[in-house]
Amino acid sequence: MIVVAIIGLLAAIAIPNFVHARVTSQRNACVNNLRQIDGAAQLWALEFSKAPSSSYQLEDIVPYLRPLTAAIPRCPAGGDYTPGTTVSNAPTCSLSADGHVFE
Repeated sequence: MIVVAIIGLLAAIAIPNFVHARVTSQRNACVNNLRQIDGAAQLWALEFSKAPSSSYQLEDIVPYLRPLTAAIPRCPAGGDYTPGTTVSNAPTCSLSADGHVFE
């Protein structure tokens, strides 16, 4: 009985910590993906002599993303990335509007 109670107590302590660690790692991965998208947009604008007020689509910047994958990164939490309205505006994640702080 005592062993089962101790195991239950340890599980009650550990499970919320695992959930918190998962959310934190998803948030960090999302922030890094947003930085990568913004950096690719800046490189695209520099190469094509675009003004900071120029708009772009995610498809325009695919060649400037990770050279090994050359694909638009996916949000680890299942959100969608939206490019900034212009090169000078940062991209956003759809989950940031739901109360998650992914920016």
